Amino acid sequence: MKKSLIILALLFVTIGFAQEKPVKIVFDVTSSDPATHNSTLRHVKFMSEAYPESEFEVVGYSGSLDMFLTEKSSVREEMEALINKENVSFRVCAATMKRYKASDDDLIKGVKSVPDGIMEIIVKQQEGWGYIKEAHN
Repeated sequence: MKKSLIILALLFVTIGFAQEKPVKIVFDVTSSDPATHNSTLRHVKFMSEAYPESEFEVVGYSGSLDMFLTEKSSVREEMEALINKENVSFRVCAATMKRYKASDDDLIKGVKSVPDGIMEIIVKQQEGWGYIKEAHN
């Protein structure tokens, strides 16, 4: 019995340390649905606060462009609250911006463009980042 308690205690300590190890997560957003934009920012806000040593990047392309545009975003205020956090970044696909005739000047301050949103995600995954596809039903 004593041996079982020691093993159980060691298991809990190990699990506790495993959860504290910093991670890196990239969030893939393609939807034009404001509900998806809201849930993405809710996830990033919660996770960036709960795991301050971890890194989080939101990458948008295709239909999600409006999420990142100052004049069209339904989540601008929420994004602006997160954008200055050291462990959170927002990236949007320059190819998508070009297709929809948007420029870097149209982006919410602090959002950066990348040449290709899909390639940004692939590179992050190659670097060991976790991947979350954001969607809302």
